[in-house]
Parts: sequence; C-alpha cells; structure tokens
Amino acid sequence: MSTYLRAREISQEPVVTLAGEDVARVKDIVFDPMRGSITCFTLSGRGLLAGPLKRALLWKKVHALGPDAVMIRDEASLEDDDEAARERIDAPGGGSVIGARVITEDGTALGTITDVIIEASGTPRVIGYEVGPTARTGQTVFLPVIKPKSVSGEMMVVPACTADFTAGDPAGLPAAAEGLRRRLEQEA
Repeated sequence: MSTYLRAREISQEPVVTLAGEDVARVKDIVFDPMRGSITCFTLSGRGLLAGPLKRALLWKKVHALGPDAVMIRDEASLEDDDEAARERIDAPGGGSVIGARVITEDGTALGTITDVIIEASGTPRVIGYEVGPTARTGQTVFLPVIKPKSVSGEMMVVPACTADFTAGDPAGLPAAAEGLRRRLEQEA
C-alpha cells in the first residue's frame, strides 16, 4: 500500500535517530523536478525559534521517511555543511516550485503549484503536484510528474496532453500518471 505525503506535511517534521534523539527539523525538500527523485533535505534547528542549520541530510542517509518523522541511523548521517543542497537548488530547474505556474507546451494555463506530492513507500519520489485553482475548473487538481519540458522557479512547462490526466486526490495520481505515460508513448 502506498503512502502519499504533501511536502508541507514533511516540512517541520523532526529528524530522529534510531536511538530516539531529536537532532533537527526538516526545513525544505530538495528534489530533481525533471526526474522526481529526492536529493536531500535542508534542516533547521530543533527549537521553536531555531534558525536554519548549515547542514543537509542526503537522501541516501535517510533510514525511513514516515508521516511523523524522518529517521536516520545517528547524527553522523547529517552532512557537515549544506553544499549538496545549495548545489541542487542553484542548478538549472532548481529552487522552489511552490508558486510556479503550470502551463502546457501549447499555451494552456493549468494553475499554480501549491504543494508537491511524495509517494513515501519504498524509495520516496515526487509523483505529482497539487495545482490550484485551475483555469478550466477553478478547482484544485493533482497533476502527475512525467517529462516536464522545462522547470524554473516561476513556471513549469508540461506536455500538452497533461491537462487530460489529472486526479482529484493524491491517491489518483498513479492512474493519471499511467494514462499520461501511455499517451506520451503513443505520441512519440
């Protein structure tokens, strides 16, 4: 059974060692928007008023991702600096996608990204975006992540047929993604 989490649900979750030590909080999720793979987490301190830590947690060092915490083996799992996160954020297509407008390659506006949907079963990956409200219906929809044409902090350009494969909730994203994948294969 798959578990779907919104990025905002993971943000501010504790980073906890297997020994039960609360060592940090998730600040942001850094991922490759073209592939959907999670690269790392940026971190903040543990206290309510704690600021950002100059450390990162690479995905390969995560023991488990759950709805209530990110588990690591021990504090040595944290990077000594946040250079890995900064490199990914500064890369083409890096940065925040929240607030980016989604538009099809034929010029149809689909809405604005309000959240990122992560499938947390197995190796977590970004499977879609919560987009709302759409120009077509005025409602929030969920778009699968498959072969975006380009991504920037301001706009994501997707294949024209993406608008035909939306879901009403995160659980519907796998079926929407499969339909979109088949259509793209037929058009290739």
